[in-house]
Amino acid sequence: MVGVKRVIIIDDDKNILSIFTSILKRKGYIVDTAESGKEALEKISREQYDVALVDVVLPDANGLDLLGSIPSETKKIVITGTQREEGLRKATSEGAYAYLLKPVKPEKLQLIVD
Repeated sequence: MVGVKRVIIIDDDKNILSIFTSILKRKGYIVDTAESGKEALEKISREQYDVALVDVVLPDANGLDLLGSIPSETKKIVITGTQREEGLRKATSEGAYAYLLKPVKPEKLQLIVD
């Protein structure tokens, strides 16, 4: 990894936030988290991120709808508990770099984010 990368994890599951944060911080990433679409949009408006990990199901938003609000230079990685064809199509059309199915193995998370 060249330089330190900044990552935002957008998920309402506190366990996922904790685990993903721990994995990525150990790899040297600067990590922010957001538990809702509103919180994510506030942070994205103030900070530039290299990578955004976005859960599809959030308490106040559909994560796929958030993708269009994330700057195009940010790599968007969608995380979901269900594999649905229309979700994959929308994620791809909104510029998602990857589409990961939960549970995500730590090695796969590191590989995709790297």
